[in-house]
Amino acid sequence: MYLPLNALRAFEASARQLSFTRAADELNVTQTAVSMQVKNLEERLGVALFRRLPRGLALTDEGLALLPVLAESFGRIGTVLAQFENGRKREVLTLGVVGTFAVGWLMPRLREFQQTYPFVDLRLLTNNNRVDLAGEGLDYAIRFGDGAWHGTDAERLFSAPLTPMCSPEIAARLRRPADLAGETLLRSYRSDEWSEWFAAAGAVCPAIRGFVFDSSLTMAEAAAQQAGVALLPILMFERELQQGRLVCPFETSIGAGAYWLTRLKSKQETPAMLAFRHWLLAHSGAADSPNQA
Repeated sequence: MYLPLNALRAFEASARQLSFTRAADELNVTQTAVSMQVKNLEERLGVALFRRLPRGLALTDEGLALLPVLAESFGRIGTVLAQFENGRKREVLTLGVVGTFAVGWLMPRLREFQQTYPFVDLRLLTNNNRVDLAGEGLDYAIRFGDGAWHGTDAERLFSAPLTPMCSPEIAARLRRPADLAGETLLRSYRSDEWSEWFAAAGAVCPAIRGFVFDSSLTMAEAAAQQAGVALLPILMFERELQQGRLVCPFETSIGAGAYWLTRLKSKQETPAMLAFRHWLLAHSGAADSPNQA
């Protein structure tokens, strides 16, 4: 049975509004046109869809059965049409990002990416560097490490040297690396970082006890609130340095790894993925980098 789309649209709007007049306003037509469209639909179906009441409309059982089907169908049509913008279909890109990188580097640049590639709908999932590309349905994941993850293609973005950072109040009593022995040294799950830093600074590493964090973000906040001194990737905390919440009492830094853009080797890159990859590599200064794992 052929049913005219305009008649179905008129019924769906009238059924939601329970008013021909309000449906007409929504559809930008006259009330008479809506009423006639609905009447023609009822005649084609051979059933009454509304009960006409002195003060509005009420749906019949047949109308109640038809409304959710039409509402869902029009909703799905609208969702698909919304994917097209300036003649191009919008695409979803699901990205997993270690939280430190997301807040410290990506967030300040997201608006620029959106303006450059408006067809990409970015869905951002943050993590503490533990990620399952396949299990979480990720197109890409940005991770910190050495670039060696099984079954994964990895492109190096940039290194992130670790530097001691603390509140200005704590920094005021630090004159040399050995002074850190009297402070609480905040730790990540990579237990050898402080010993490597003291070796690079030419000082003896004290016994390290106390808080252990699985996120540089929370460790940085603890340091800003004078809970201790943290080894942090300074590039990710430039805002805190500018605000004066954190300072670097010493210049010595150590290389603990780099940030990498990763994807499953079996993952076929979509136009949205290629757009994000090109933008990310260009802005990280690694567009021409040959380093891959």
